[in-house]
Amino acid sequence: MRILIAEDDPTSLRVLETFLGRWGYEVVSARDGIEAWELLERPDAPRLVVLDWMMPGMEGLEIVRRLREAEEDSGEHSARYLIMLTAKGSREDTLEGLRAGVDDYVSKPFDKDELKARLSVGARMVSLQAKLAERVFELEAALGQVKALRGLLPICSYCKKIRDDRNYWTEVESYVERHSHAEFSHGVCPDCYQEHLKPDLDEMRRQPPSSTGS
Repeated sequence: MRILIAEDDPTSLRVLETFLGRWGYEVVSARDGIEAWELLERPDAPRLVVLDWMMPGMEGLEIVRRLREAEEDSGEHSARYLIMLTAKGSREDTLEGLRAGVDDYVSKPFDKDELKARLSVGARMVSLQAKLAERVFELEAALGQVKALRGLLPICSYCKKIRDDRNYWTEVESYVERHSHAEFSHGVCPDCYQEHLKPDLDEMRRQPPSSTGS
């Protein structure tokens, strides 16, 4: 699984890259907040992300806020799992991060076993969310196929009724409403107006108004 590590300290970044590489992750590195944000804006950005809180250019918490706001605006969840790497350990800092959208914390200096365990949780969450999104897409596609009108429909050349699969002849609008989400609002087309309604209206106009006598 690909993972983004954003850390401005070169030594800490090398240590993280070494451990994560040993654990089987494909590491994408950023050395400041601006570079991290640019990488995360790409369509192929990693879904598992470790951000240092304090970074030049843009802090990790600001990146989290922007990512979550973008997800909310788009109406789609990107299935990103965001882990904050920080020496900030106060209750207020933790609450601030959680409110911004952080999924988990790793304290500095980090314990490699704890880091490995938390990354495993994040990787499982990303995989589950990806599978769920794929399943939802498949179900929506299947539902669309069920609701679509497909195949050869026998239709009467005169009255335009359709023969359904039970060999009954039914009105076009009734058939379509039963087999799709469409609903009908009736009106009169220009051709039918000229052929059917206009002669009647013209005849009514030519007739003298009726009078009543006492």
